Amino acid sequence: MGRINEIWERRVLIFNLSSSELKMRYRNSVLGIIWTFLEPLLMLLILYFVFTNIFRFEIPNYELYILSGLVLWGMFSRGTSMGLDCISSKGGILKQIYMPREIPVIVSTITSAVMLIFEIGVFVLFLVALQFVPTKTIIILPIMISLLFIVVIGVSFALSVLSVKFKDFKFLWTVVIQAGFFLTPIFYKLDILPETLQKILYFSPIAQIIDISHDALLYDKFPENEVWITVIGTSFLTLIIGYMIFRKMENRIMEEL
Repeated sequence: MGRINEIWERRVLIFNLSSSELKMRYRNSVLGIIWTFLEPLLMLLILYFVFTNIFRFEIPNYELYILSGLVLWGMFSRGTSMGLDCISSKGGILKQIYMPREIPVIVSTITSAVMLIFEIGVFVLFLVALQFVPTKTIIILPIMISLLFIVVIGVSFALSVLSVKFKDFKFLWTVVIQAGFFLTPIFYKLDILPETLQKILYFSPIAQIIDISHDALLYDKFPENEVWITVIGTSFLTLIIGYMIFRKMENRIMEEL
C-alpha cells in the first residue's frame, strides 16, 4: 500500500507528464494536437476501405465490426509499444529525479487511453454516418475498456523492464503485435479458426475483450458467466504477472540505462 500511496501523491505529476507526452507526440507537426483526431480518422478510413472492399467477410454490420475492433486493438498495440520504451526513454530523468518507477508506465498507458477517447469519438461519427443505433448491451463497454486498460498496463510493466535488459525485445514485440493483429477477431469471427486455436485464444484477454465488445455493441448479446470470469481473471492475472516482473527487475535495469 505504501507504493500505491506514493504514486497517488504524485498524481499531479502523472497528469502533467501525460499531457506533455501527448503534446510531444505531435510537437513538430503543422496541425499539432489536431492529429489526435485526424490520425485515427484517416487510419480507420483506410482500413475500412481495405477490409470492406477487398477482404470482406459475411458478418452482420461488418463495417462497424471492423472499426470497433480496430479501435480497441489500436489501444493495445499503441499502449504496449509506448510502454515498451517508457523506461529507456526516460532513463536520464529517472537517474536525476526520484520518482516511483511505475510512473512512466502509468503515464504511457494514460496517454494511450486519452488517444483511445479521440478514436472513440471518430467511431461515433461512423455510427452516425451509417445510421446505426447501438443495442442496450453497450452498457458493458466501459467495463471492457477498463479491462483493456488493465491488460495494457500489465503488459507494459513487463515490457518496460524487459526491453531495457534485453535490447532485442522491442524487435520481438513488433513481430508479436503483427501476429496478434491477425490472431485477434478484428476482421473475422473466432469461430472460423481451428478449434485448437479457439481454445488458446479463449484465454487471451485482448481477444476476449474485442469479441465481447463486438457482441455487446452490435448484436445485443451479453457474455455468459464463464466468459465473464475468464476475461476478468485473465486481465487481472496479466496485470499481476506484469507487475511482478517489473518489481523483480526494476532495480537491476537502472544499471542498464
